[in-house]
Amino acid sequence: MKQLKQWSVGAALLLVAIFVYSCGGDNKGTGNSEGKISTKDSIKASRIDSIIIAADNAKDYDRKFFLADSLEKSGDISSVRANFLRGSALNSQKQKAAAEVYYKKALEVEELDDKDVTYYSRSARTLAQMYSVKNDYEATLRVATPAVEKLEGNAKAQSRDLAVLYYTIGSAEMYLGNEKEASKSYENAYWHYNNSISMKDTNGSRIRSAITGVNNITVACLNTQHYKEGKKWNDRTDSILYVYRLRPDADTEFCDHYRARIRLFNALTSYAAGNHAAADQAFEGFLTTDYAKTEQGKLDANDYLMMAHRYEEASKNFRTLDHWIELRDMKLTLDNISLYLVPKFKANYGSGHKDSALYVANQICAAYDSALVWSKRDDTAEMATIYETNKKEEELARSQWEVEKREHEIARQRLIGLIVGVLLLVGFFGFYVVHNRRALKLLQSAYGQLEEATTARERIESELRIARDIQMSMIPAGNLESEGLDLFASMTPAKEVGGDLYDYFMEKNHLYFAIGDVSGKGVPASLFMAQVIRLFRAMAKHHYTPAEICSRINDELTENNENGMFITMFIGLVDLTTGRLDFCNAGHNPPVLGGDADGGNFLQMIPNAPIGLWQGLEYEGEFIESIKGKPLFIYTDGLNEAENPQLERFGDEHMLEVLRETRFTNAMQVVEMLKRQVEEHRAGADPNDDLTMMCLKVG
Repeated sequence: MKQLKQWSVGAALLLVAIFVYSCGGDNKGTGNSEGKISTKDSIKASRIDSIIIAADNAKDYDRKFFLADSLEKSGDISSVRANFLRGSALNSQKQKAAAEVYYKKALEVEELDDKDVTYYSRSARTLAQMYSVKNDYEATLRVATPAVEKLEGNAKAQSRDLAVLYYTIGSAEMYLGNEKEASKSYENAYWHYNNSISMKDTNGSRIRSAITGVNNITVACLNTQHYKEGKKWNDRTDSILYVYRLRPDADTEFCDHYRARIRLFNALTSYAAGNHAAADQAFEGFLTTDYAKTEQGKLDANDYLMMAHRYEEASKNFRTLDHWIELRDMKLTLDNISLYLVPKFKANYGSGHKDSALYVANQICAAYDSALVWSKRDDTAEMATIYETNKKEEELARSQWEVEKREHEIARQRLIGLIVGVLLLVGFFGFYVVHNRRALKLLQSAYGQLEEATTARERIESELRIARDIQMSMIPAGNLESEGLDLFASMTPAKEVGGDLYDYFMEKNHLYFAIGDVSGKGVPASLFMAQVIRLFRAMAKHHYTPAEICSRINDELTENNENGMFITMFIGLVDLTTGRLDFCNAGHNPPVLGGDADGGNFLQMIPNAPIGLWQGLEYEGEFIESIKGKPLFIYTDGLNEAENPQLERFGDEHMLEVLRETRFTNAMQVVEMLKRQVEEHRAGADPNDDLTMMCLKVG
């Protein structure tokens, strides 16, 4: 209420100001000579450049857009420059569709003034590259071709801008299958790059641009499988890079990056030409660079590994890149599925990792529908953005027209302003009373909505707590002590409810036990987990072997499994009298057998598939004659894949090292000790997965 009163006072003061202004005169300065005006204009232009640069340096793109509007209205900058500034401001904010609208407007000028050449050419090259990235090559040509015709021969046009425009034209022609036209455009781009290099280059930026541009020509040739043409442009890149490396100010990281790419492209072109020995030699040279050790370098390396059918190496690279993808929170668009997941599937399939290939195939299927939805949303958002941008342009044009009209009728408007000011002063207080009542009603309504939202949130939290209690009640007690047996288990969900499970079942001197990890987290995973526990107990009571239990559970879960959920499991059966362990591993992490006395090691097991993927699978079981006196430690990947704030994982080797160095007292001590180790490793980071552990020892 206090803020409302302050607003009303401010509004009243504003109306008084309007009243006073409407009575004022029109004061204009006089007496400036033409020489003084010229000097002031020069200083003003310099200041305009400074404030635009300052907004760019501060990444204040909203202010940059506002400056473009206000400076164009005042006549201080041209419409070409204003539209370029608007486009670049929106482009920096990832508003690509809206940026395209303004870049197009910058290109609509018929007569190109010398002061606008730079902004025209940069608008053209940026817009052409944006279309090229979207694979819209016809649109690329519609923008770039008339631009080079207008800029060629213009003394103010920069060679670097013309080189980029010719490169985008050439690449568009290459992708459209017009190789001869593409070759001509590439040669024109190369000429302009060389012309740019021949000019004064104090910091090496011109030659670095040339290296990048010619290298991009190579990429376009290789992507369209024109390997002979690509070899020519790769050699030219190497020649320019050699000149740059001789400079005392050469950037070593830049040189390493492009030396790596040149060697990799040599490997690709040599292999395509049938010279496999030279290709392998060039690839080995690529691997010696620092760039090859980066995540992007490994992804680039897979282009050659896949071409050379070195699938095992490629699949290893893709495994190391999973973390890189997660770190960047990469959205699996249709392009990213094609770029990353499809080659990953081919690599795993080609190297014989059928389970991994199937897992990636499931990822592709799951991501495809989402990618289509995102694509449609992006298209809708783009159309909406274009609509809003055009609407804003209409409003700006209408506003400009109103300003011009007011300049011609200023005296009449002031008279009207005087009358309106008086009427507003009289009517303001009536408006205040009405507004005050409406504000009170809005506050009451908002409070009611807040109360409803709070109640709904509390109800959801309560239901999740109940679900967690129900889930935890389904698993047995954490410890089991029987003659000749020490068993302890622990389950900690990452969310309110989780998808991990453990269970055991004792009958006379036989112990059935299981541990599992459902794909996904949250409520769907917890429901799937409950179904698995029910099936496991039913099968164990019928005295099936672990392999038979896995096969029968798989048949049950694959029926009507429309969501494609699955579970990895380790199921065991121990004879407490003899110590014999019969077990079946269904795609689960390998347990550790042994401890401080004789050193623990991962069990070597048959790689059965996870449960729930294919119907009719017959799972293979294995056995160990006796595990007496040796602790058996089973776990889910919430242990070895636990991450700290730096996204470093706990790791298999670290887990094995801890188990080997821990003196076994009892099963509980082993599980609780590892739980503490994981908490210390996380260092306050939220858990990224459910954590379940079980340890047992037969006396």
